[in-house]
Amino acid sequence: MGRATLTGVSSPVSPSRALEPAANKPKLWMDAASCGASRALSFVVFPAGPSDAEDLARVHVASWRETYRGLLADAFLARMSEPGFARRFRRTLTDPGASVTLAAADRYGLVGYAQGGPSRRATPGEAEVATLYVLRQAQGRGLGARLMTETARALAAQGATSLMISVLRDNVRARGFYEHLGGVAEPARQEPGPGGRLLYEVAYRWADIGKLTIPPL
Repeated sequence: MGRATLTGVSSPVSPSRALEPAANKPKLWMDAASCGASRALSFVVFPAGPSDAEDLARVHVASWRETYRGLLADAFLARMSEPGFARRFRRTLTDPGASVTLAAADRYGLVGYAQGGPSRRATPGEAEVATLYVLRQAQGRGLGARLMTETARALAAQGATSLMISVLRDNVRARGFYEHLGGVAEPARQEPGPGGRLLYEVAYRWADIGKLTIPPL
């Protein structure tokens, strides 16, 4: 999938079918079981494949429509096409190259995902998390932080020594999330957004990717 930089924390969606990723995907963690959480509902994080493209597209579109309402044009958000994004996800996941895509699901379906790869700034040793979204129904249980941790681990295994992620300057909630994880903000910059509109983005950077590979308490 094409590089995206409008990373944020997002909104609910009603999955159309149940997922059972543990049946055929390697489990990376399950928060209620491994973290001793009191929540009744557990999550599983797993490497996404082409068969997950439709579910990823559904989460992606729902996330953008919630997260960027008021930040991006309503007309653009309304035009977002799940089938179109599903095709892009399937194409990327069929030939991922150096990219990493991790999906998160509960017993009812996909609730979040993260994508990362080499930094578009081409800084030696630097990786970039291009997108990270968690549906609002699944927020507040550490899932976003776990996706960051597992994505950082996967990118570090490929040789990355530092990590960055970009977020809209006015996405205060997402900025607070990355600051809580120890990201250091760089000065805001203008980048072309949807429809060619210039938007202000802020990059958060972790000079030592190893600090993100330790699961948060």
